[in-house]
Amino acid sequence: MRNVLTIARKEIGSYFASPIAYLLMALFGLLTGFVFYSAVAYFVMEGMRSQAMGQGQAMSVNDFVIGPVFSNMSVFGLFLIPLISMRLFAEEKRSGTIELLLTSPLSDWEIVLGKWLGAVTMYLCIIFIAACDIALLFVWGKPDWRPVLAGFLGLILQGACVLAIGTFISTLTKNQIIAGAATFAVCLLLFVLSWVSSYNEAPWAQVVAYCSIMTHFEPFSKGIIDTKDLVFYLSVIFLGLFLTTRSLESLRWRA
Repeated sequence: MRNVLTIARKEIGSYFASPIAYLLMALFGLLTGFVFYSAVAYFVMEGMRSQAMGQGQAMSVNDFVIGPVFSNMSVFGLFLIPLISMRLFAEEKRSGTIELLLTSPLSDWEIVLGKWLGAVTMYLCIIFIAACDIALLFVWGKPDWRPVLAGFLGLILQGACVLAIGTFISTLTKNQIIAGAATFAVCLLLFVLSWVSSYNEAPWAQVVAYCSIMTHFEPFSKGIIDTKDLVFYLSVIFLGLFLTTRSLESLRWRA
């Protein structure tokens, strides 16, 4: 475990040693900040309109603000996560340090887990900005905290899932741009697979829709934690890391 943490710390340091970490945090903060402001403004406007019309119906902060914010954050993550994972192994191959890594006294699983954990930690730093926005709701209001925790759990699982896929793709090329573009294409595909169930109710369409990561994130955004969604994300994470170790093993043999 010590070797895994050492590699993870190295990866985190490399992110913050370059402008990429600050750029991603600033971009994600700008996007989520705008969505959060828009959701809160809409919530306040609807509340004032309801009072003006004499309607005493209570409005839920979780339904009007927290749910939409988490849904948009998950979409933003699909665009930004490829920028995190694209350099993990592609940069090692481009700079020629992959040989040193493969000949070091480290197992393939230690290398893969270390780099993946470093990328996940970078992702956690990015979504922490959104946590600061959500925290303002608890300062000025009393939203239900359980849907908030469920939403962040869904974001973390979705991000870890896509990062596992991106880590595998990064082992297939030494060009970061190609790795990032391929990861983005896979992310986009996993996003649009859920559309199939909207116009086709055949069994095969339900299976395709089930493979969409957005299908499994929607319950989290509504504060619902379902076992099938946890199993799906954990299974994809394991599959992505397993394929990465196999790809790394092939690189070791070729080296």
